[in-house]
Amino acid sequence: MLRHSLLLAIALITFACDPERIQYTDKLKQEMADKKVKRLTNADLNEAVNSWGEQIVAIAEQEATAKLAKGNAAAGICNLQDLPKTQALAKRYGMTVSLLGAADVQNPKLAQKEREVLDAYLYNAEKNLPQSSNIQRIGDTLFVYNAAVPAGNALRQTCFGKQEQSLAVWRLAFPKQEVIRHMKPKKNRP
Repeated sequence: MLRHSLLLAIALITFACDPERIQYTDKLKQEMADKKVKRLTNADLNEAVNSWGEQIVAIAEQEATAKLAKGNAAAGICNLQDLPKTQALAKRYGMTVSLLGAADVQNPKLAQKEREVLDAYLYNAEKNLPQSSNIQRIGDTLFVYNAAVPAGNALRQTCFGKQEQSLAVWRLAFPKQEVIRHMKPKKNRP
């Protein structure tokens, strides 16, 4: 009997000190935090996507411009593979970052709404009209933040300068559940 109790105690201590259990606990804590009820409005979601989009686009443009200035290969920069900070942010927020051009107005992989927005960006570029960022809600599960790369930017010239109409637009696709997961609700709500 004492022998069985001793073996049971050793087994419990061994399992209690298991480092995988600690990692599992962190994952469980994150999952529990994700499941907490948050009171968020559509305006809150749009505000978060807009804020994150502005910040990520600024970082991506800065990183790409710096790499181009150093003479890095344009192909890796234009398809965003050589932008580790940008890729890390995309991973952190669970979203995808793309750089679109005029040809993507016909891209069937994009939602109809997104192609219409790109067409509007192309029209504004052709007429030298100001470009502004925007957020599109695709279905009930995706927010797409778009921002045009300025006309004189080296990234735009390098990646899309050979097209008939030079256009470069950042596309940041945020899954709604990831936006909610990363948001903290405002405390001063009634």
